[in-house]
Amino acid sequence: MEDKLTQAVEDYLKAIYELSQTEGRASTSKLAEYLEVTPASVTGMIKKLASANPPLVDYQKHRGVVLTEAGMNEALETLRHHRLLELFLHDILGYPWDEVHEEAERLEHVISEKFEERIAAVLGNPKHDPHGDPIPRLDLSMPASAETRLSDLGKGDSGTIKRVRDTDADLLRHLSDLGVTPETQVKVVDYSDYDKNTHLKIKNQDEVVVLGQNITEQIYVEA
Repeated sequence: MEDKLTQAVEDYLKAIYELSQTEGRASTSKLAEYLEVTPASVTGMIKKLASANPPLVDYQKHRGVVLTEAGMNEALETLRHHRLLELFLHDILGYPWDEVHEEAERLEHVISEKFEERIAAVLGNPKHDPHGDPIPRLDLSMPASAETRLSDLGKGDSGTIKRVRDTDADLLRHLSDLGVTPETQVKVVDYSDYDKNTHLKIKNQDEVVVLGQNITEQIYVEA
């Protein structure tokens, strides 16, 4: 698109992309919850995005919304800014992984394409951010990433943690304290059908870590 999109539009497109990875078509209620706005605000913005030239979303009442090709390109461009910034903040400026998301949210809308290219070059054109999420390439294609959730592993299964959802800073701090971070090797030593708790043995640690399903569903592994 020729005109620079507003920050609000970029936030909506990125949110629709993120939700579509697990929800398919993103519902109005899910978007409202994700963006912490009212459903009425979501409906108004979606109609605006659908009537853009070219349309950025395909919206069907009661069926939710999905990105068009133009909307997908804009969402991935913003996501590339965001995840490159997260890695830059973490690797170059020394931010802990639980603080980079909020900083990148503020910066992703204002950096130029030239600045983005410089960051990518300094970082060696990386494929993943500090949380293990894939960084869209310059052509906006997406590197492969782990899709198996830790919650999918059963007793006796082993795997390597590859990525963790980055929207909950408290969770990231908790996992960091436990040693549950990307590239950590883990083994499920027990699982409780009653409370859905997973008991993990972490490589080079003696103590077994117990994680609930609300946490294991946010961790992705390479089994």
